[in-house]
Amino acid sequence: MTAEFVARTSFNSDRSSASRYIISHLRRQPLYFVTMIIGAFSNAALAAVVPALVGATFNELLADASLAVIGGYALLIGISQIVRGALQLLRNASAEVFAQRMERDVRDELYASLLGKSMRYHDSQPVGETMARVTNDVREMNLMLNPGMNLIVGSGMFLLVPLLVAPFLYFPLIVPPILFIIAYVFVQARYLRNLGPVAQDVRRNFGTMNADAAEALDGLQVVKGSAQEASEISKFNRLADTVGDSITRQGYVEARYLPVLLLGLVIAGGFAYAAGFFRAGLIDEGTVVAFVGQLILFGFPVFVSSFAYSQVSLGYASTQRILEVINAQTDLDQNVEGHDQPIKGSVVLENVDFGYDEAATVLHDISFQVEPGQTVAIVGQTGAGKTTITKLINRTYDVHAGCVLVDGVDVRAWNLAKLRSQISIIEQDIYLFSRSIADNIRFGKPDATQAEIEAAAQKAQAHEFILSFPDGYDTIVGQRGVTLSGGQRQRIALARAFVTDPPILVLDDSTSAIDSATEDRIQKAIWAAAEGRTTLLITHRLSQIRWADQIVVLRQGRVVAQGKHEDLLQTSEAYRRIFARYEADEVTINGHVPEHSPSDSVYEGDVRPE
Repeated sequence: MTAEFVARTSFNSDRSSASRYIISHLRRQPLYFVTMIIGAFSNAALAAVVPALVGATFNELLADASLAVIGGYALLIGISQIVRGALQLLRNASAEVFAQRMERDVRDELYASLLGKSMRYHDSQPVGETMARVTNDVREMNLMLNPGMNLIVGSGMFLLVPLLVAPFLYFPLIVPPILFIIAYVFVQARYLRNLGPVAQDVRRNFGTMNADAAEALDGLQVVKGSAQEASEISKFNRLADTVGDSITRQGYVEARYLPVLLLGLVIAGGFAYAAGFFRAGLIDEGTVVAFVGQLILFGFPVFVSSFAYSQVSLGYASTQRILEVINAQTDLDQNVEGHDQPIKGSVVLENVDFGYDEAATVLHDISFQVEPGQTVAIVGQTGAGKTTITKLINRTYDVHAGCVLVDGVDVRAWNLAKLRSQISIIEQDIYLFSRSIADNIRFGKPDATQAEIEAAAQKAQAHEFILSFPDGYDTIVGQRGVTLSGGQRQRIALARAFVTDPPILVLDDSTSAIDSATEDRIQKAIWAAAEGRTTLLITHRLSQIRWADQIVVLRQGRVVAQGKHEDLLQTSEAYRRIFARYEADEVTINGHVPEHSPSDSVYEGDVRPE
């Protein structure tokens, strides 16, 4: 299967269908499967011993047998049920271990598969829906096995035992069990055909509801800031009602469970059938009692199957949803055998076209070259495609046309892990994990020492504020780093980049949330970090733009100019317009009047650049 990342070469699972996928996981635990079958059959067989011994005891009572004989039968019944209880424990323990190990394996496989999917796949998937599959759907597979399949296997044995015992009582008595089993199989097949689609609706609607809840919680600041709590609650309630309605429809299907009717018919009919043989003198009273007792054993599969088959249907529907994720093909491959060398830093884009959607191209015929160790600033209006270019360099996405070369090698020919491990991108929207500050800094280099972490933090001007926290570098940041200010998050991200010492560094407006005084210090750190490495800057800071060895000007997804700052001011109207706007921004930020104040006509029709 195509994937950016593969944790193992194979999980040894058959993904061609849901049933084969389940079976392939069951085969991994043959010992527990065997003990579960043994326990299930023993449970049914020893349950059948009770009515057989009761029938024999009934005959002894009619014959005025001694108390010792009756007591002997009672003792046999007690011993058989003690053994049955021990074997039942073995069966249930095997089923539980079986179920837990399958859940563990499926969860591992699904999580590894999700990490291996490309960003194009994840862009189209709501996070809440994905989480519903990773958590709830995998759990449903566990419950499908135990108690679901455990009860079905056990109840199946209870269907089989009366069929085996009846001929030993009196061979013609086999007819009622045969008729019941035929009718039972028919109505169960019909029941499952009706239950399957309803179970799929339940799981699908639950995933939709979960996705909405996750999205609302992720954007909680926006919800509260816009005073839209009531609207979101109303929307969620509608989705919750949809889930409730689908579960109710499942209940309607379960309420029309016909095997309960069949059980009453087989017990009444079987008793009348056996009574006829008794009246004819072909069997005795004890045989009638034993036979009816055997028919009563059908009650276990009848009463547990309604719940068990519902659980299996939900688990099967969940398995299908899990396979939809695992089998989804991604558009990138990790290319294990690809180019695997230390990067020197040359980056070339040749006639690149790209779009997040095949129908909408956002980059058109992009061409420019970056020499090793060179610093290039990419400027342009919002939506011009600046950030998109950086995602093509580390192959987060693949180009639609043209090529991106790193050290003269097409990025598609690189070993993907080797390529990405040598390119560090700091984005404006900083993501920090709910871990310690030290763990966030060392994320790209797990073996980094504390000294390396602190040195990187000092370069990023983060060391001072980190030490101001009571726990210092061991301070746990909230999800996405919400307990930190924007400037603090960006400085930790800079430290994370510095500790990996990448040959190619991409700064995507990475100082936008930093005040001017701090920026001056970080600017020096960036200059030091950029020395000897290829650096791409997406910025509106004039100091960084002027500092760049080369400037690439984008407009509406096209390169309209490139060169040095002084040359572009003379030759490019598009750059002069952008530069004028950036100067206007710095009037607001720094409070000084720029050397060249832009006229109002410069901005006409423009959109504020990033």
